[in-house]
Amino acid sequence: MRLLIKNGTVVTAADQYRADILIDKEVVAAILRPGSTAGADEVVDAAGKLIFPGAIDVHTHFDMPFGGTVTADDFRSGTRAAAAGGTTCIIDYAIQARGGSLQAALDAWHERAAGKCAVDYGFHTAVTDLNEAVLAEMPSLIEKGYPSFKLFMAYKGALQVDDATLFRVLRLAGTSGGLVMVHAENGDVIDVLTREMIARGAVEPLYHALSRPPLAEAEAVNRFIALARLAGVPGYVVHLSDAGALSLVAEARAAGAPIFAETCPQYLFLSMDRYEEPDFQGAKYVMSPPLREKGNEVHLWRGLAAGTLQTVASDHCSFNWRGQKELGRGDFTKIPNGAPGVETRVKLLYAGGVGEGRISLQKFVDLVSTAPARLFGLFPRKGTVSVGSDADLVVFDPEAEFTITRAGQAQNVDYNPFEGFTGRGVPEKVFCRGKLVAEQGRFTGEDGHGRFQPRTPFRLL
Repeated sequence: MRLLIKNGTVVTAADQYRADILIDKEVVAAILRPGSTAGADEVVDAAGKLIFPGAIDVHTHFDMPFGGTVTADDFRSGTRAAAAGGTTCIIDYAIQARGGSLQAALDAWHERAAGKCAVDYGFHTAVTDLNEAVLAEMPSLIEKGYPSFKLFMAYKGALQVDDATLFRVLRLAGTSGGLVMVHAENGDVIDVLTREMIARGAVEPLYHALSRPPLAEAEAVNRFIALARLAGVPGYVVHLSDAGALSLVAEARAAGAPIFAETCPQYLFLSMDRYEEPDFQGAKYVMSPPLREKGNEVHLWRGLAAGTLQTVASDHCSFNWRGQKELGRGDFTKIPNGAPGVETRVKLLYAGGVGEGRISLQKFVDLVSTAPARLFGLFPRKGTVSVGSDADLVVFDPEAEFTITRAGQAQNVDYNPFEGFTGRGVPEKVFCRGKLVAEQGRFTGEDGHGRFQPRTPFRLL
């Protein structure tokens, strides 16, 4: 079926122009002058609307075991929520089991996702238990379409790796076309502080944040940058939350080091005072790194505008407040870490960024779509509007008003951390490879439409 989207304003990371877009066989077949008479089976009138490439969320956790429970969103509900919010491709994390292989982790996550995804998807591989066999797997995984590897510098005794492991993975991945990503917090310091707080009865959600101070993040970011530079390879910091850590990334990039970083909407719109909400409601915001003091977000917005931060991902890791977050009543270490956000990321960044004059329209598209596609081996198949690229398109109404509520969400979780937030700019129609998967914030697609996306090796562009 040939679909024509007409009379809209196309926005890419580099350009903005009026055009009609013809879709055929899941790809953009032609970009035509407005008012074209191209034959089509269906026509969508996008007058007054923006058309930009489908958003790509490179940091989600669906159907993930954590702390004795499993995330509230699996690949079915999670990718439905992604579609409703304007995201047409996600990259999740396949986490290596202790003593297991990386391929076994990928096999397990493929099984979790099979037949459920409403939008396209891929996987990073999380390395938690390094040995020679695991190192030997990495080049072949890169060739198979899994060019990114995550390591944790925190969660001591569970996921945390030592510096030798991190350095070895950096050297091998970086010279084989891989990109190493890190959760950057000093897990040893956090472990000491956590034990001290629990011992003195400081067990409320606020103490989760106080046990993970900004300097613990900045130190780990500094150490990761040093190791990547010693290895002579690129590196990527996930969910950067702190102004001090941001300044270290800026300094490294100014010196020519290929260091990249993402932040998340929660660090742009929420602050540490949320942990003091009564009746254990503060547990809703327990995540790692934690929310920071009010005013920290100003530096992150500046980092986005300046290009110090390359992407905005959701780090969607949803746990219900009732029955899951409540596991930590009386002990903050038992609160499952994470919050939902895949559904609200795009409109929050547009409203708070473009709408408030903090970033340009082109920068917005770059942050949510183009830069993720370039960094993670999906460009130009995804992340742009060009002839031959996948017809992943968002028809976006920049004037439509929204109010975020739990009741109106597709995410399978009993709260929304951005409850009550208002703004302008919503995805009106969302197409994944030419198929309408969401309209007016409601999922309209099919489970299983999403297709696994092998990715190309990392290269500096």
